[in-house]
Amino acid sequence: MAPISWFPLALLAIATSCTHASPVGGPLEMRASNSEAFSPPYYPAPKGGWVSNWAEAYEKAHRLVSNMTLAEKVNLTTGTGIYMGPCAGQTGSVPRFGIPNICLHDSPLGVRNTDHNTAFPAGITVGATFDKELMYERGVGLGEEAHGKGVNVLLGPSVGPMGRKPRGGRNWEGFGFDPVLQGIGAAQTIKGMQSTGAIASLKHLVGNEQEMHRMSSVVTQGYSSNIDDRTLHEFYLWPFAEGVRAEVGSIMIAYNDVNRSACSQNSKLINGILKDELGFQGFVLTDWLAHLGGVSSALAGLDMSMPGDGAIPLFGGSYWGNELSRSVLNGTVPVERLNDMVTRILAVWFKMGQDQDYPLPNFSSNTEDERGLLYPGALFSPIGVVNQFVNVQADHHVTARAVARDAITLLKNEGNALPLSRNDSLKIFGTDAGPDPQGLNSCADKGCNRGVLTMGWGSGTAKLPYVITPQDAIANISSTAEFYLTDSFPSSVEANPNDIAIVFINSDSGENFITVEGNPGDRKSSGLHAWHNGDDLVKAAAKKFSKVIVVIHTVGPIILEEWIDLEPVKAVLIAHLPGQEAGDSLADVLFGDYSPSGHLPYTIPYQESNYPSSVGLLQQPFGQIQDDYTEGLFIDYRHFLKEQITPRYPFGHGLSYTAFKFAEPSISVVTPLDTAYPPSRPDKGPTPTYPTTIPPPSEVIWPSSLNRIWRYLYPYLNAAEANAAAAVANSSKKYPYPDGYSTTPKPAPRAGGAEGGNPALWDIAFTVEVTVTNTGRRPGRAVAQLYVELPESLGLETPPRQLRQFEKTRILEPGESETVTLEVTRKDVSVWDVVVQDWKAPVRGEGVRIYVGESVLDERVVCEVGNGCSTL
Repeated sequence: MAPISWFPLALLAIATSCTHASPVGGPLEMRASNSEAFSPPYYPAPKGGWVSNWAEAYEKAHRLVSNMTLAEKVNLTTGTGIYMGPCAGQTGSVPRFGIPNICLHDSPLGVRNTDHNTAFPAGITVGATFDKELMYERGVGLGEEAHGKGVNVLLGPSVGPMGRKPRGGRNWEGFGFDPVLQGIGAAQTIKGMQSTGAIASLKHLVGNEQEMHRMSSVVTQGYSSNIDDRTLHEFYLWPFAEGVRAEVGSIMIAYNDVNRSACSQNSKLINGILKDELGFQGFVLTDWLAHLGGVSSALAGLDMSMPGDGAIPLFGGSYWGNELSRSVLNGTVPVERLNDMVTRILAVWFKMGQDQDYPLPNFSSNTEDERGLLYPGALFSPIGVVNQFVNVQADHHVTARAVARDAITLLKNEGNALPLSRNDSLKIFGTDAGPDPQGLNSCADKGCNRGVLTMGWGSGTAKLPYVITPQDAIANISSTAEFYLTDSFPSSVEANPNDIAIVFINSDSGENFITVEGNPGDRKSSGLHAWHNGDDLVKAAAKKFSKVIVVIHTVGPIILEEWIDLEPVKAVLIAHLPGQEAGDSLADVLFGDYSPSGHLPYTIPYQESNYPSSVGLLQQPFGQIQDDYTEGLFIDYRHFLKEQITPRYPFGHGLSYTAFKFAEPSISVVTPLDTAYPPSRPDKGPTPTYPTTIPPPSEVIWPSSLNRIWRYLYPYLNAAEANAAAAVANSSKKYPYPDGYSTTPKPAPRAGGAEGGNPALWDIAFTVEVTVTNTGRRPGRAVAQLYVELPESLGLETPPRQLRQFEKTRILEPGESETVTLEVTRKDVSVWDVVVQDWKAPVRGEGVRIYVGESVLDERVVCEVGNGCSTL
């Protein structure tokens, strides 16, 4: 086994103000027990701007920041307070330079709590497509709608959680339970979003794997995800590195602690790994109300506080705002740290072209009325037009339908039960086939499970502008279909010999601020079983009908064992979370207009006990939960392979109405791996420089002409406070900085050198080509999935196979072929060396074995570096 190298900082001390913050304590001594993991200090915060691709944007930001006052700078780092504007959060503005309040708003699948928007399929659905082009196109749609609504920063995509806990409430917001699938999904989405000028915000960094007990407050402390260094790099950080390489503009920090240090003030995580090793050039923001300390978080590399409030929202206090002004005046927060915060924020704003007539918010997430309170969180607020009902949908329903359709995963299809004929005699069962009987968007943030399940619940949702239900779509095609929209099988139903039963069931989850049917975000009471007695509904149908089709809408893995092997159950489809086009996308596949081409973005087990015990939900009445990641890299299919557990359906599984042959495989060396470690990293370029003198107190004194809004967060101090802070800076009084704090930059990490890390990590080491031929009778698309097996010569235990690349063919007609090329990078065949702190690959790729197939267990193509390829 690899030596365990833990990172994050010791126990959290929650601060009550910026200047009197109790900084996170010094690192604990290294212990053998996982529960005593800690993070070493990493100071100071690296400056942004040293990457050439960002030079122009940083130069523009530098010109502005050089002429801004202290109050103007602080205003851009701090949210104005919860419910203090139209968006989920907004910064202060700098009118003197034409910089508006920067609007940050949910969600990863559409613009939340507004109108005339598109409710796209959820991330887990996108991952199931294994289609890079659709990932990008959906990103473009998200960006265009954010831009059209005046949202500067759309809070997504999500790659954390990573699916470590199958019951985890927000797994469905990400792209699957694999770091490469997550990383490619994130990168394509980011590129699509930011091509429109909207800023993406990759989240949640890192270890937010269950909803319960995630948050710290004045009375509770969120759980600590204790992750060893190798697991962090090879699994949980992988998609964040891909997002940084895609030039994501912002990254959101998670609520929880990592190795006993709150993510929002974890200097090793933000300064050391994200900004230095991964070369992140954008800005780091908190999750909402995840800010826990003032000076501590600023020094640790945080750049923006959202929504700005302190320990208790709506009390008008903040860890930053006027407290950050005070901390700069009294010298506890260096001026250069504040300058870097603001420069990063403005550099992203410039890089996305948001200085060029980017629209202001034209919606309110607080009300559906045209007129309303401008600052709903204030005790007294002016009233004005808050909703302009701008239609941003364009033709995005086309992309939404294509994503939902191409994600549909056919698990079972005995006797070619599917596709259906348009004149088949159909009887449809289950409330999941129909509408919410209480009306569209009848529960806030989808905090209920009624009708067809289009998405989970929480902040990762959007209102449905409409929903085409399966009932709508099937009735539009079949004139003989009968619908029984109940989850209790009707005893009066008669089954004729030619009748086909279609049974709809689902499994839901969401964010912890809403509890649905006993599930506090995570699937606590429902487990991995279907909701609303779905298993019983399928079994009842199987007793009466000789042919049963099961359609499942689900947030993640679901146990099928009560009925999957019943003789009448001929076909099973997982339609994931399809968004507004739920019905038409499903009908496209059910009736054979398209062959299913989705593949599982997770493993489906026989029973929940197939998973390691360490990935279960954790609860305890007192004290901080220590969540030890003892399973390491062996998550989802990696665990099943290691323990030789046969799953019900493996990761990557997905059937088609046709068949495909993989032939003529070949492997080529592109960039020889002549050394175990990558070539030396490039040097950092120059960064913006500013005077380091503390500004005069007059720059943050309340303007006499300002009409204050109570509870609104401002950067100002009264004259006595400002002068008192400045006096402290000139006194001998010393601030109790965290142990290990330094203003001397650390040596550049050898694994860094560009956005995402050393650019040599993305050198193409090998390419594998394979010709895919449709050998069946219907058109269809295949997904070539490439898995890598690393050699024992690396001296570390590695998963038997790891997804490293995939490509989806175009629609192939019967007999038609397409040659796909799959690229394998140096990083793809590397492990993280915790001693050297760099990526280590087998020299010349010796011993590397590559599998290409249509699931993790499909071995129809095997290649060995130096020995060529073979097919089964």
